[in-house]
Amino acid sequence: MDYTQISVSRDDAIAVITLNRPDKLNAWTPRMAEEQVHAIQAANDDPSIGAVVMTGAGRGVCAGADMEATFQTRISGSDPGNDTAGGVGGMPKGLDWVSFLRTSKPIVCAVNGAAVGIGTTMCLPADQIVASTNAKFGMFFIKMGLVPELASTALLTARVGFGMANDLCLSGRLVGGAEAHAIGLADRLTEPEALLETALDVARSYAANPDRQLRMTKQLLTDNMGETDLWAAQQREMVMLSECWTTPEHKEAVAAFLEKRPPVFRPGAEG
Repeated sequence: MDYTQISVSRDDAIAVITLNRPDKLNAWTPRMAEEQVHAIQAANDDPSIGAVVMTGAGRGVCAGADMEATFQTRISGSDPGNDTAGGVGGMPKGLDWVSFLRTSKPIVCAVNGAAVGIGTTMCLPADQIVASTNAKFGMFFIKMGLVPELASTALLTARVGFGMANDLCLSGRLVGGAEAHAIGLADRLTEPEALLETALDVARSYAANPDRQLRMTKQLLTDNMGETDLWAAQQREMVMLSECWTTPEHKEAVAAFLEKRPPVFRPGAEG
């Protein structure tokens, strides 16, 4: 796929995906989502890559959906992408962004400025959200006569709690980086100049671990997030734990411990 709305680079074992429409504050389109998914899938398929960092070029990550290319196009009677009417959350049909991120290698979002509407909701399924003090988050859907999407009414509530999720969604107010961190919307807060390196450090801490078990753990966290039956949660864990006992990654970890050396889980890595 030719990338026209994102760019992709690499920092050792980390793939860096940058939304790249800075003249439009990286306004989102269905095409952008397709490019993101293609780039993340390429990282998932590359055993030498251990995690992904997503960020935006210029003054922010994403200032929301492109008004003309998405909303006005739909109002005018045309679909703005590959059958978004048949998809979920405005995504092209067959593209389940939430499930895709939750079953991918670890994803870290580095929020360097505006992350409004889908700019926020595309980050909520990620494993970590790192915000700079210049970040601005906003659940702006109510201001556009819309409701939130991408399971954000569940994921935002899980991050910030029921009362705060109500406030953010019903007011549509902007939240700065410091407040986002204080309420749990952002997991880490940095100064702007340290944002990308902080996100890369977090991603490296994940990439040091085995891919299979990273993705298993993500699946368990996803499936058990709302589970009230603790026995059912344990059963899900036991199925995967039993599988892990037979894997080369587990054998390598045990051998490395006994041999007093770092484990090696991916090609070219030293542990």
